[in-house]
Amino acid sequence: MTDSSDSSDSSDSSKPARSLAQPTAHPADRPVYVIGGGPGGLAVAHSLRARGIRAVVLEKSDRVGASWRRHYDRLHLHTTRRLSGLPGLPMPRRFGRWVSRDDVVRYLEKYAEHHELEIVTGVEVSRVERSADGTGWLLHASGGRELTGGAVVVATGFNHSPRVPDWPGRDAYAGEFLHAGEYRNAKPYAGRDVLVVGVGNTGAEIAVDLVEGGASRVRLSIRTAPHIVRRSTAGWAAQYSSVLIRRLPVGLVDRLARPLARLSVPDLSAQGLPRPDTGLYSRAKEGAVPVLDVGLIDAVRNGRVEVVAAVEAFEDGKVALADGSRVSPDAVVAATGYARGLEGLVGHLDVLDGRGRPVVHGGATPKNAPGLYFTGFTNPISGMFREMAIDAEKIAKAVARTAAGQLSRIPG
Repeated sequence: MTDSSDSSDSSDSSKPARSLAQPTAHPADRPVYVIGGGPGGLAVAHSLRARGIRAVVLEKSDRVGASWRRHYDRLHLHTTRRLSGLPGLPMPRRFGRWVSRDDVVRYLEKYAEHHELEIVTGVEVSRVERSADGTGWLLHASGGRELTGGAVVVATGFNHSPRVPDWPGRDAYAGEFLHAGEYRNAKPYAGRDVLVVGVGNTGAEIAVDLVEGGASRVRLSIRTAPHIVRRSTAGWAAQYSSVLIRRLPVGLVDRLARPLARLSVPDLSAQGLPRPDTGLYSRAKEGAVPVLDVGLIDAVRNGRVEVVAAVEAFEDGKVALADGSRVSPDAVVAATGYARGLEGLVGHLDVLDGRGRPVVHGGATPKNAPGLYFTGFTNPISGMFREMAIDAEKIAKAVARTAAGQLSRIPG
């Protein structure tokens, strides 16, 4: 991709550490600290700034949109451009309907520049706790910094820490093994036998990428059959339906989805990919969003992607599967998801559930931690960018309503 980051990078890096508010700051001089310079954090920063409230984005990497820069090359948003723009700046029409990874990065850079957001890069926050006077929040950051804000928004991202199951024998496995977060493209795997583990959207798309990139054999290991949805049917994006059904009863949506799935998605049971026996929306509510098809259906139907059983262990240089079989791939790609990685940051505040997810999001703030907000930690079927844009407005309104008199304002 062309390097369009110079303008935003120079503005980011020009924000010196000394511009950050220190613990001695008067309550009315404290900004809102936004932890994370991805789409969720940038959207919140703009929405706060639009209300005259100073927001400082703390980004641990050297540029905004760091997680998007690390995604695999062929990735496109599965949501439409029109419904993926953040507050105050639509995505350009030239990006097309399904926006590429590189264009998402360009958009985030432009978004930060266009809204003149205050971003400090190279600052990693390790712990958030109440300030000594009880009127704000104390952030412990890299370089020994201690920063005091009137409110804090945690936007460190859904894909924070790669998660790999504790498979027996995994540590002793000598074959090539990588998490999907390390996968970039199929070029290194041309002519090779690859096992992809996990059939979320990432695993499904990597399997298709490998097939199209010339891998000699691609197997896809599945524990639970996913719901598969066409990304678009006769020009109608699946996202439109997802937005419409969000407030309908879960059971009703489950019932409506079954006949639609039979009409739009062929039965792949003979190829090892049966229709799931659980409801589509029920699964989505549990965090398992449907797989939006970008070639998996055809690849499975014509045998180019072979569906195999779940991985159970690594034994004697082979991969043992749940059906008792063993396979010997040249490489294993674990598309096994991510952990939110919030325990060290806020785990001591009793604001996470049993799975490490925030107990609130958007404009809500925990009763035991007023002034602490979260965005980007859900995976809604209606589209993450769309929901982060909505959350940003809700957070900004809540902050302005409850703590505006205790926060620093933007001059003028």
